[in-house]
Amino acid sequence: MNTPQANQVEAPPRMSIVTRLVLTICLVAGALALFLAIRSGLDTRVRAGASLKRSTLDAAVQDVNVLHPKPTSAAEELTLPGNMQAFVATPIYARTSGYLKNWYFDIGVHVKTGDLLAEIETPEVDRQLDQARAELATAQANHRLAETTAARYQELLKTESVARQDVEDKVGDLQAKKAMVDSAASNVRRLEEMQRFQKVYAPFAGVITARNTDIGALIDAGANSPGKQLFDLAANDRLRVYVNVPQTYSREATPGKTADLTLEEYPGRHFFGKIARTADAIDPASRTLLTEVDVDNPTGLLLPGAYVSVRFKLGAQVPAVLLPANTLIFRSGGLQVAVVRAGKAELVPVTLGRDFGTQVEVINGVTSKDAVIENPSDSLTSGTPVRATEAQPDKDGPK
Repeated sequence: MNTPQANQVEAPPRMSIVTRLVLTICLVAGALALFLAIRSGLDTRVRAGASLKRSTLDAAVQDVNVLHPKPTSAAEELTLPGNMQAFVATPIYARTSGYLKNWYFDIGVHVKTGDLLAEIETPEVDRQLDQARAELATAQANHRLAETTAARYQELLKTESVARQDVEDKVGDLQAKKAMVDSAASNVRRLEEMQRFQKVYAPFAGVITARNTDIGALIDAGANSPGKQLFDLAANDRLRVYVNVPQTYSREATPGKTADLTLEEYPGRHFFGKIARTADAIDPASRTLLTEVDVDNPTGLLLPGAYVSVRFKLGAQVPAVLLPANTLIFRSGGLQVAVVRAGKAELVPVTLGRDFGTQVEVINGVTSKDAVIENPSDSLTSGTPVRATEAQPDKDGPK
């Protein structure tokens, strides 16, 4: 028989189970919350460590600007300095001694072949010629006498009026006198030639570029002293232009190839010539090929000794690219540039062609597909990690 009192006694056990269940749930929830809090803290520290590591690694990577070399055109131009000279030029010397009597052409005057340039008074040569002519007359008189005597002795020998030895002596004397006449005549001709050198003539048509004497100047053309240079004569109707072509382009310097010539004093004007010949040998000092370009100059605008720019048309035999000069690295290992490959810097040796100032021509080492580092640091070495950023290339190039 259950009584209300008995029901009141059994209620507490059911309340205890619920309480334990609630407590268990609270403990589990608290433990889970604690676990989550600990895990969150650990994750935060792990992320912070990873971030710090990434920051450290990122700080070790150099930021660099890269650019791609610009390829040169297939048919490019090669411009080189040239030295212009007269096609024929010679100093004119005096061949006889004396005093300058007169000169007839000054500098800048065009002369023709055979024009009389100057006259020299030669009193010593004149007196020597008079003496030589007198000696020739004496030798001729002695020769005639010897000739007559020899003929007379030969007639007397027929009648045996003289000894044969005497006849032979007279004939020998005749031959000696004949040799003396020939010697005296030769000396006269020599002095006459020297006298004709009193007049100085132009050996070819050209322009007088220098006059180194004046009226009354002593002219000494002795064998023991240097000759007196009177004039400089140059033929300017055609000129030679000498150009030193770099060894890299020496194959392009072939006779018959045309060249375009420009001068600063004639802006906008072009003169054309052709390669006439080359030295056919590379100068070991400059590593260049001496090349001669001939150019016609009928109007005389071009002057010998002038500086001229010579432009040649080149083919595609020498592939090359253009790089800014600030990409070059000068070290003991030679000339190099730094390129970015697989996120790392790599130093590559290069060979230069022409130098355009802000840009240089590279004929070996890199191509237009390479990413070249601009302004590389002195500490940059092969294998250094880098972070590349595209840079705008320098637009100042060869004109």
